[in-house]
Amino acid sequence: MPQPRDTPPKRDTGIASEKEWGINLNKEVKSESGVNEDGSSWYSESGVDLGENGYRCRWTVMGGRSADGSSEWKEAWWEKSDWTGYKELGAEKSGKNAQGDTWWETWQEVLRVDELSNLARIEKSAQKQAKSGTGSAGWFEKWWEKYNAKGWSEKGAHKYGRLNDQGWWEKWEEQYDGRGAVLKWTDKWAESDTGTKWGDKWEEKFDHGVGTRQGETWHNDEKGWSRTWGEEHFGNGKVHKYGRSTSGENWDNVVEEGTYYQAEPHYGWADAIGNSVQLLSIQPLERPPGTFPNVEPALRDQQQKALKEESGSNIQDQQSNSPKLRTDKDQPNQE
Repeated sequence: MPQPRDTPPKRDTGIASEKEWGINLNKEVKSESGVNEDGSSWYSESGVDLGENGYRCRWTVMGGRSADGSSEWKEAWWEKSDWTGYKELGAEKSGKNAQGDTWWETWQEVLRVDELSNLARIEKSAQKQAKSGTGSAGWFEKWWEKYNAKGWSEKGAHKYGRLNDQGWWEKWEEQYDGRGAVLKWTDKWAESDTGTKWGDKWEEKFDHGVGTRQGETWHNDEKGWSRTWGEEHFGNGKVHKYGRSTSGENWDNVVEEGTYYQAEPHYGWADAIGNSVQLLSIQPLERPPGTFPNVEPALRDQQQKALKEESGSNIQDQQSNSPKLRTDKDQPNQE
């Protein structure tokens, strides 16, 4: 009998590890259900889906609900593989509690192998959302990480939240090319129901000691204000610093100063491999002699699609009612 999982996800927890999810797929196809002494019910189903190109998906779906139906939960686990070298480990859960709070969360690890270069790539991702049963409080987060065997990596997050009369957004991303170049940026902004908006953003680009940093802080209340700043690092111990604000600040000078930045990610390809043991252990179907895989991985199974449509319907409804994420061009011109 599966244990109830009626707790919403937590904010700002990034992408969980394989160990934290504890995915343990049933080895046999089965379907079970039952009713507990308190009147709550549960079910657990497991199966295997097969498709073209050696595609195989082993999956387990489980869930339950209270006797009065005020709380319920669903969780799915799966592992996928095909003859292109594609492997995927994933999980998804959704639910609601007696207070009316609802949530949805999905997690994935993927291994891809490029057919032409034979270069391996690992991708990790997570999406989470929760909404309060009372009022408009809620939040959504999307996290991703990507790594390849030559040291290239990318990671980032998009976040949105609302509480009482305020909404906030945050986007950030880091990219490392594996040869010394790095790009990082962050963009945060918020607004109140009265129309006041404020934000802060910055970006840095470096390649072998040469690069730039720049940023802006702003708000558009009754007076409106902004400050922009920048740095040019020449790689010779000299830095050009400049900036201005709408309140009259202005600076532009060259100083002697060291250049410090992180040229390599603190978590890279070796770490991704070391923490993806369960993903890498997925065994694909044996390929018959003389059979060659298509370059594109097989289509994903219909079981997961149906689960997403069912568990994600509330999320889509909530997102459609959320304020549109503002892009740079939506922000007021502070010139």
